[in-house]
Amino acid sequence: MSAPSYPEQTRFALREGVTCLTTPAGAVLLNPPRNEKLTGLAAGQLRALKTLNQGPSTVSDMAAGGGDAEVNRLMDRLTDGGWLSVTVRDGGRDLYTVQPFGQPAARPAAVPWAAALSKFAVLHRDSDGFVLEHPRAWCDLRIHDPRLLAILDGLGAADSTLPISVKMQFAEDLLWGGFFVADPYAEEKEFSSRSWSAPDLWFHRRSTLGERTVTWEHFGPTKWAKGQFPQPVARKAEYPGEPVALPVPDLSALRGADPSFAAVLEDRVSTRAFDDARPITAEQLSELLYRTARTKGSTAPSAGEELLSRPYPSGGGVYELELYPVVRNVAGLEPGMYHYDSFDHVLRPVAAADAPAVSRLLKSTSATLAAGAEPQVLLIMAARSGRVMWTYEQVAYASILKHVGVLMQTLYLAATAMNLGACAQGFGDTAAFNVAAGVDELEECSVGSMIIGSR
Repeated sequence: MSAPSYPEQTRFALREGVTCLTTPAGAVLLNPPRNEKLTGLAAGQLRALKTLNQGPSTVSDMAAGGGDAEVNRLMDRLTDGGWLSVTVRDGGRDLYTVQPFGQPAARPAAVPWAAALSKFAVLHRDSDGFVLEHPRAWCDLRIHDPRLLAILDGLGAADSTLPISVKMQFAEDLLWGGFFVADPYAEEKEFSSRSWSAPDLWFHRRSTLGERTVTWEHFGPTKWAKGQFPQPVARKAEYPGEPVALPVPDLSALRGADPSFAAVLEDRVSTRAFDDARPITAEQLSELLYRTARTKGSTAPSAGEELLSRPYPSGGGVYELELYPVVRNVAGLEPGMYHYDSFDHVLRPVAAADAPAVSRLLKSTSATLAAGAEPQVLLIMAARSGRVMWTYEQVAYASILKHVGVLMQTLYLAATAMNLGACAQGFGDTAAFNVAAGVDELEECSVGSMIIGSR
C-alpha cells in the first residue's frame, strides 16, 4: 500500500522523545540510538520541520507559504519512518492518534473485509481516554471519538455516522499497527502464537526492556512514588490475639550438624507424601522459619524509606513477602492459620482451622499431593505489593515473582538439610487467602505457596 491519504485536517507532531535539528543544508532527527539525516530538502519542507519543532501542526499550516505536495511527501516519509505522531481529525474533531514508539512495519497491501482484532490487543482507559495497545506493536493507538470503537469488531460493525474514508483509514492503521490481523484464525493456527496467552505475553513485554521500553524514565527502580505517597511500612500491622512464641535455634550448632551444601543440593526433591503419624513439630517449623525468613535487621527510616535484611535476597531491600503457615497437623501447635511475625519470631493467630476460607486453602493442595492428601503445613507467601510498587515501575510484579522463587529455593534447601519434606505448589486459591487473612488484594495478595511436613 502506498502512503495514506490522511484527511486535510490531520495533525502531525514529532513523537515523544524526538528532536529535530534543522540547518540550511537539511535536518537531523534524533532519538538515540536511532538517528536519521534528511538532505536535499526543499525550502517548504525545511519550514515544515521548523514548524513541527514548535508543536503539532497540519499540512496546510506547515505549507502556508506554498508547497503542499512537497510537505505531504515529507510527512509521508516521516510517518512511515515512525518519527511522527499522527492525529486524524474530521470536522474539527480529533478521531484517533497513532503514537509510534518503534520502527513501523511495512504498510499492508489492503484491509480484508474479514480482518479482526488480534487476541493480544488490549483496549483500556487512562487519564487521556481510550488507548489500544498490543505487546508486539510498534505504536499505541489513542481513540478520541468513541464512534470508532465499533470498528474494533470489524468493518461490518462501523458506525454509520462516520465518513467511509475515515472508517477505511482507521482500519488501515489498525492493520498497519498490528492491532488487526488479516486472518482472524491465523493466531490459532501457529503454535508460537497459540501457545502464548495475552496476559503472559503482556507480562513478558512490560517487565523487560525492548522497543516499547527503551529508557529508564518509567522503568525499573524509579521510586516514582517518593514525594507523592509514603512508603508502605516495613512491618505489617500485628494481628490481634495471643502470639505463639517460637524457640530460637542455635545457628552455630546447626552449622556443624548440617550436611554439606553439595549433599543438600543433590538431595533436594519435591515431597508429595508425608508421615501424618509422626508429623512435623512446632520446633522444626520454628527452625525452618527462623533459618529462611526471619528479619535479621532493618535500617532506620531515612528520607522516607525503610529497608530490611532477611536470609534470602530481595530487590532494593524492600522485602515485601509475608509468610502465613496454615497448620493442619503439627505436633505441639494448634491447627489454624497463622502469620509469621519475622521481627519477633512468633506466630500470630489469623483464622480458625474450621473457617471455610482456611478449608478452601488446604483443599487447593489436593492436586499437588499424592492421593489428594491434605498437607501438614501449607506455607503461603503473600506480597504486600506496595512495598515493591513504591520503588519499581513496570517490573514490580515480575520482581515479586522472582523473590518468591528465591524464597522457595531457600525453603527447599533448608528443609532438605533438616530432613523435612517440601513441595512447591503451582497455584493457590488467592480469593480464599484474602478472605482468611482479612486483607485487600490490592494491598496484599497470595503469590506462592509451599507444602511442608515430615518425610
